[in-house]
Amino acid sequence: MNIFLAIAALAVSVFTASGFYKAGSFKSKATKETLLGAGMGWVEKTPMGLVRLIAWLEILGAIGVVVAPIGAYLTGLAWSQWVGVAAGAGLALTMVVAFLMHAARGEAKYTWKANLGLFAAAAVATVLQSLVVLPLF
Repeated sequence: MNIFLAIAALAVSVFTASGFYKAGSFKSKATKETLLGAGMGWVEKTPMGLVRLIAWLEILGAIGVVVAPIGAYLTGLAWSQWVGVAAGAGLALTMVVAFLMHAARGEAKYTWKANLGLFAAAAVATVLQSLVVLPLF
């Protein structure tokens, strides 16, 4: 395994996790009025249970994208690295769905930069983690 690639994957994963963890923790604790005030108009017609589910998926993805690779390095269990790859892919998919939802609501011109940034971070983290994992098999 190329140690430089592993460190780069972990660095990008930590950056990705920080963005998703921050967004997820805000959505998990805030009231509907607070979220609306923060510019998240999509929560107006969305059940709060779904908002909380999205929040917890972001939090779990953020944890998985960092903890799984560290667990793989510390324990030597190569299969746990795939959990990090799956978490990164799940976060990237979350951003694709978020972009489609914002586009359908006519909000894409306001949110595309954040969506693209988080998607790119998740995609790069996933690709780098995949490149670290593939030589192990």
